[in-house]
Amino acid sequence: MAKITFITTDNETITLEGTSGSVMQLAVDNNVPGIDGDCGGVCSCATCHVHVAPEHVEKTGEASEIEQDMLELDDHANEYSRLCCQLEINDHLDGIVLQVAESD
Repeated sequence: MAKITFITTDNETITLEGTSGSVMQLAVDNNVPGIDGDCGGVCSCATCHVHVAPEHVEKTGEASEIEQDMLELDDHANEYSRLCCQLEINDHLDGIVLQVAESD
């Protein structure tokens, strides 16, 4: 079981618990504002873009090359950016804080 906290662009804090699947699917299933997952989690859009809290970056590991390429197309990307469709829920993510990225 992992507790994952999303901070929306309106500074609403939403903490959810999950055991499996992607962080994006957990957010979509629970209607987290700003996490749309338009591509269904295949890393071909950036509608699940989040910024990982700096103190939690080590929990997510490095973004894949495909993910990095997709993030390069997003004006709001930074060094803490991840696509949460690429983050699989596991015990290691417990306590992670994700800021939902602004969208255009």
